[in-house]
Amino acid sequence: MRRDIPPLAEVRRITEKKRDAWWTVLLVDPVATPLVRLTAMRTRITPNQITWGAFLLGLVSAACFAFGDWRWLIAGALVYHLSFILDCMDGKVARLTGQGSVFGAWLDFVFDRIRVALCGVALMAGQYDRTGDTVYIWLALAVVGLDTLRYINSLEIFKIRYNMRKQIKARVREARRAENSAEVAFMEDLLRNNPSADIEHDIRKTSNVSAAGSEAGSEPGSEPRSEPGSEEATDVPQKPQGQVIDLQQEFRHRFPVYLRMRSYLLRHRIRTHLVSGIEFQMGVFIVGPLLDAVIEATLVSGALLLVFELAIIYKLLLSTRDFTRTIDSFDRDEVATAA
Repeated sequence: MRRDIPPLAEVRRITEKKRDAWWTVLLVDPVATPLVRLTAMRTRITPNQITWGAFLLGLVSAACFAFGDWRWLIAGALVYHLSFILDCMDGKVARLTGQGSVFGAWLDFVFDRIRVALCGVALMAGQYDRTGDTVYIWLALAVVGLDTLRYINSLEIFKIRYNMRKQIKARVREARRAENSAEVAFMEDLLRNNPSADIEHDIRKTSNVSAAGSEAGSEPGSEPRSEPGSEEATDVPQKPQGQVIDLQQEFRHRFPVYLRMRSYLLRHRIRTHLVSGIEFQMGVFIVGPLLDAVIEATLVSGALLLVFELAIIYKLLLSTRDFTRTIDSFDRDEVATAA
């Protein structure tokens, strides 16, 4: 038995994500995290072996779904949830024991997609055999297609956001070489440690503008009366040493209620993407079979998934506008410096 495994509270801190799906936070982590500590202390099971176990349980769940009877639907739903608990445990064990690997991450992702496809086809095939309703054939295609869409969209959005951040950091490095400017921080990074960072940043920014306006003898938000480069402009306060880049500024300003809701959810480790691939799977493979309402649960889960995906795409659109304004501000600063 390993004696270097920390107490449960420390295991939670190490293994549980700062932001996660509400299904995982409320219904999986309370079971998975103690099991992770027990597994790490008393066994030599590796994360990849747990991934294989989750996949095999997924196959058992698909077999239960294929029988079609409501008793088998309940059994399939319970086995699927056990499979998902194991699926969450492999990453936690990897973080706790330092056994994570790039191949393990790939294996986990691929097995997840195969499990969803097999369970989706088996569930709808069992219901088609039970009822003869051809709508289940279309639902099987919809489940596989929506799951694929979700993760392709997630990957592409990640790539776009990564490229935007990369370009901004490159411009900041250029400015640092020229002016020895301060480090840059991204609002979304600050939010991981402080869910209210964006609200606090807005308050400080508003306070600074008001203070600057009062000192200049003008209304808050008014333009300085002196031109850049003039002698009077030397009294204008300089930018703070730490520069925060917020690529979600326009979205937050358009939807101020979102700030309060997100801060509340993040304090409870729940991400604001309330219906993602995880909740979609749980609606189709757990809620629907348990209630013997496969069609209704699949349609509702699919519709909610599409709504949240469209919201993410809209948020990305506004973020690209913030990115363009940020790049333009660097260009203006370069011109002002040269002048």
